[in-house]
Amino acid sequence: MQNETLARRYATAIFNLAKAADAIEATGRDLGAAADAIYGTDDVRRFYLSPVFGRKKKEDVLLGAFTGKLGTLALHSLLLLVRKRRESLLRPIVAEYAKLALAHAGREPLEIVSARELAPNELNGIVVRLSRSYGKTFTVTQRTDPSLLGGIRITMGDRRIDGSLAARIDELARDLIVHN
Repeated sequence: MQNETLARRYATAIFNLAKAADAIEATGRDLGAAADAIYGTDDVRRFYLSPVFGRKKKEDVLLGAFTGKLGTLALHSLLLLVRKRRESLLRPIVAEYAKLALAHAGREPLEIVSARELAPNELNGIVVRLSRSYGKTFTVTQRTDPSLLGGIRITMGDRRIDGSLAARIDELARDLIVHN
């Protein structure tokens, strides 16, 4: 919980600086690219997260790897995390930054998980109905999870609607246990 709160503070500060510089999208893209590059290789991830390597060594490596490839704000954010020994917050900061950017654009994340791949017209129908019901515009992520058996699970921010067959079976099992 403390790391989540701290990550939100860093993300908010970075977002406000990016907003002032009119670089919200570019900064978010750069932060995501840096996190992907760092966490994409085990050796690089271990180096970045290891307390054994000094701050100066990490700063030099980051500057060598990312100068000219990332915007100034994203690069300095990475360097600040190293200086403050907060390297482990990079991924949560990227996630929090993405939430702030979506909210700023008037959009909300929407994840739709189904037991099978939904046809485009089915997916669009669900999104349109949700948009009308909640009066929001969504950025949609769709994935499949065969363990749902059937139906869909929808996540909008902190709200979840579980219309999956697996959830109904679990509910039925709980009811049977309670009544016996």
